[in-house]
Amino acid sequence: MAFRIRDLSVLAYAQGFTLWHYKSGADALDEVAEPDFFADAADMLAAGDMMLVSACDGGRIVVIAPVGNRLTVTPLA
Repeated sequence: MAFRIRDLSVLAYAQGFTLWHYKSGADALDEVAEPDFFADAADMLAAGDMMLVSACDGGRIVVIAPVGNRLTVTPLA
């Protein structure tokens, strides 16, 4: 499946930092981690934001990180 903007929500915002939640539905964690998965929300996401991802195969906390001229999600270690 593809990214759905209606499944992305803000949990908290302070001092330019946003904590997001994304419920991926049928998309697996590996699909959500693809570089352009969140491209349609790039104007809302900022480098350093964090996101809780709920997927069909589990959950993950990721950080929004710049890669070249686009943003991607990087799992927390």
